[in-house]
Amino acid sequence: QVQLVESGGGLVQAGGSLRLSCAASASARTVSTYAMGWFRQAPGKEREFVAAISGSGIRTRYADSMKGRFTISRDNAKNTVYLQMTSLKPEDTAVYYCAASMAVTNRVYDYDYWGQGTQITVSS
Repeated sequence: QVQLVESGGGLVQAGGSLRLSCAASASARTVSTYAMGWFRQAPGKEREFVAAISGSGIRTRYADSMKGRFTISRDNAKNTVYLQMTSLKPEDTAVYYCAASMAVTNRVYDYDYWGQGTQITVSS
């Protein structure tokens, strides 16, 4: 079992920045053995991939629309994954979820554990 708790969401103006955090804890395996991903879901839309990072932090993967604006990182000493978001746009408004998987993948169904999500609202 992996427990994930996101934080750092809120209201921001277009062009602004936010950093999300995801605090992880695991009962059977160490957190660093899991790849971690960020997804988002806007009202009325399907959940979509944002970024993922390997357990070691060496490998990352991004959705094309987030490349250059979002950066995923992790601190395994703190069991925390981050999503630094810059140049935010109103269309980035969504609930952002942290998730854990055994692979660096962009597919929702590859992730076994999910946080409760944190709301980000970008005003124009």
